[in-house]
Amino acid sequence: MSHSNVKRKPVGKMVLMGVISVTLYALLLLKQDVINEYIGQGGMYAFLPIITAFLFSFVHGTFTGDFWTVMGVEAAKKKKEVK
Repeated sequence: MSHSNVKRKPVGKMVLMGVISVTLYALLLLKQDVINEYIGQGGMYAFLPIITAFLFSFVHGTFTGDFWTVMGVEAAKKKKEVK
């Protein structure tokens, strides 16, 4: 078996994204008053919840995908239909 065929598991990336995810959730919970103050200003600040949701979704989704890859769980590959 060649080393070039071995797929490395993204352990480092998973840990990094996990730490970032936990940090984001902690900041969200610990700084709720500051966040609500900014969002309540309206105008361009009204986009903050949308941007925050996308950020959380990206970071947490990346962590989750890497977690399952490290655990050895992969999506099933579709088989081509032969006619």
